[in-house]
Amino acid sequence: MAAELERELHHHIPRETAHKLARYTLFSFLVTFMLSRVFVFLIMSKEMPNMYFFLQGTHVHHLNYGIFLLASVCGYSVFRRPVGRKAELTALMYGVALGLTFDEFGMWLHLGGSYWQRVSVDAVIVVAALLALVSFAVSIRKFEKKHFWSFVLLAVVLGAFAVVTVEVGSRIGGDMGESLRVLESDSSP
Repeated sequence: MAAELERELHHHIPRETAHKLARYTLFSFLVTFMLSRVFVFLIMSKEMPNMYFFLQGTHVHHLNYGIFLLASVCGYSVFRRPVGRKAELTALMYGVALGLTFDEFGMWLHLGGSYWQRVSVDAVIVVAALLALVSFAVSIRKFEKKHFWSFVLLAVVLGAFAVVTVEVGSRIGGDMGESLRVLESDSSP
């Protein structure tokens, strides 16, 4: 009883809850990334009204919204230390912020570069994989010999997935890269 009270007073998050929060973050991260891509494509193809925010002729990309949201969520997490339902909502907002930011990761590396850089998708895959490991991996204390072979198998599968992603991405980039660049330039004022 005293130990439970001590945990509540110090906002200790049990392992199960950390995994659960990571799953919320992973879910909202992936949904935000997919919706961002769909909306951008619909806007660029003129199937949806242009909802881009322009400030004195400069397109404010959604990675900026993600950066401000990341800063807000981080500040809230540090200073308020949410628990329970508030922690779950914070995890969801953290995923949204990550999705908005990493969707345009290529623009971090190549300022002024195209939205359709493959490095953004690669970054999303890496972040999603890390979140999935935090979400579903056993703790180090529970890591047993049988988990080692599962880990080796997972590493091989992820390595194969990376090779396939690079190969397919290169082919798609070669086949559709120019038409995507034209679509992007035609959609900007």
